[in-house]
Amino acid sequence: MAMILLGVTVVVLLVLRVPVAFAILGPSVVYLVATGSSLELGLRTAINGVDSWPLLAVPLFVLLGVIANHAGIAERLFDFALALLGRVRGGLAYVNIGSSVGFSWMSGSALADAAGLGSVQVPAMQREGYPARFAVGLTGASALISPVMPPSIPAVVFASVAGVSTGALFAASVLPAFLIAFGLVVYVWLWTRRQEFLKTQAFRWQAVLVTGRRAIAGLLTPVLVIGGILTGAFTPTEAAAIGCVYMLVLGFAYRTLRLRELGPVLRNAAVTSAAIMVIIGATSLLGWILAKERVPGTIAEWMTELTDSPTTFLFLAVALLIVLGAIMEPTSALVLSVPILLPVAKTFGIDPIHFGVIVVLTLMIGLLTPPVGPVAFVLSSVTRIPVREVFRGLLPFMAPLVIVVILIVLFPALIWSPTL
Repeated sequence: MAMILLGVTVVVLLVLRVPVAFAILGPSVVYLVATGSSLELGLRTAINGVDSWPLLAVPLFVLLGVIANHAGIAERLFDFALALLGRVRGGLAYVNIGSSVGFSWMSGSALADAAGLGSVQVPAMQREGYPARFAVGLTGASALISPVMPPSIPAVVFASVAGVSTGALFAASVLPAFLIAFGLVVYVWLWTRRQEFLKTQAFRWQAVLVTGRRAIAGLLTPVLVIGGILTGAFTPTEAAAIGCVYMLVLGFAYRTLRLRELGPVLRNAAVTSAAIMVIIGATSLLGWILAKERVPGTIAEWMTELTDSPTTFLFLAVALLIVLGAIMEPTSALVLSVPILLPVAKTFGIDPIHFGVIVVLTLMIGLLTPPVGPVAFVLSSVTRIPVREVFRGLLPFMAPLVIVVILIVLFPALIWSPTL
């Protein structure tokens, strides 16, 4: 009964739009008091949830993405991709996807991608005659490549909560991220075949060379950060710190970042990082309570009675995660669901890395879905397109994203990690 009341209270507070951390922390503290548990133990559990070396990479990767935005890296990547693909029918749509792939190697956040590239891509596509819904929908869908492609912030959080290797999860996430890009390319190709009005631009090698020189330093960021992690040269935390220093050097060298702007940049990164850490601390306490009450074990027993198929379990988990992602901020949904679902996945013999890729990819779809849909609100803010129109534009692009999730569930060989 105590767990039912706890769960109902958390859900009610979330529906009332209480900040996620407090919606979880408040009922958890009430539970500790009601059951006579030590408040000191609860506080220590919450603090230990964020007292983690791997989690130190989160604020650093957040800072890396914020600096990249302020340094104008997104615009340089967009110009380079446009010079390469402008002559193709629907070239701006392919440029949209390509620039998101390039920016994803240094961002790790869909919101950073949507804010940095959305303000450039959507107006450019509208000027060329693309419908506003298509432009904003494609921009939002391609922004999901960032939280899946390394250095993925949700992957760092999952690795810390699940106790798996961040580097292994990064390696396993590369192909799924490219599958998202490929799915969007196929969708764009099918759409552009019926759009005779779309214009193309003349291909000029000079434009490619000029924009390439402006973008090459930014394109070296993934070589430094991801290459260093996958080769074992440094840990994800060290790679994030090195990436921040490199991005600062680029910002000052490009003269797009000034000393007086460092304050707002650091403040932005600190606020975002603090929000993530408070949520992780609160959900760590809730996870301890769930473990104490044997909730994961009970769910595991119920699931094994319901089905003995790992694939069926994964599809049930995907359905649950889509619902959670639609009503909760994805990081909150991740740290709340993983302590419950991962033990069940292990009882079905599912590799934690495979499961981690599915969790991250599925929850990121929630970034586009109402009523929360933070990417939609960011795009509405930077493009001045009503948020209702943004959600309508995003709807058709759900199909390729869901197809990628289904493929990852059915074919684990589509991801690679040292444990698979």
